Amino acid sequence: MNGWTLAATVGLAGGLGTALWGVATGPLRRRVVAQNLSTALACPGLLLLSQAYGRPSYVDLGLVLALLGPVGTLVFARLLADELAEDPPRAWGPTWAVAGLGAATVIALCVATGPSRAMVKLLVIGALLIGGNVIASRALSGGFRGVRRG
Repeated sequence: MNGWTLAATVGLAGGLGTALWGVATGPLRRRVVAQNLSTALACPGLLLLSQAYGRPSYVDLGLVLALLGPVGTLVFARLLADELAEDPPRAWGPTWAVAGLGAATVIALCVATGPSRAMVKLLVIGALLIGGNVIASRALSGGFRGVRRG
């Protein structure tokens, strides 16, 4: 076991265990936030495992997860808009903490990778991961000002 594997294990076990607990229990507002955060925690784990095992295909899985995870949350936000409007979730603390974890992971992997196309791919994944989850969290908490719900 190297440092990359240890970091992935700690991140996945701690983060996804907490997210699984949040999805399985509690009110709707906590379940949708936990679902959003679970994708934001799994993506850095896949990137760390890619570096640990030397498997570039795991980076592709991280790219797909960074792209489709927030989209799934936006679908839930749209389908559950009426229920979430009564008691909207507010999870900016966990959202920014997970965004920080994603940023730290991407920066560490960029340093380890060095300048190459792989580094550009990691930067794109990081931008999708952080931006997508911030937008999805905002959509869960009631949407954006000035945007009508149709």
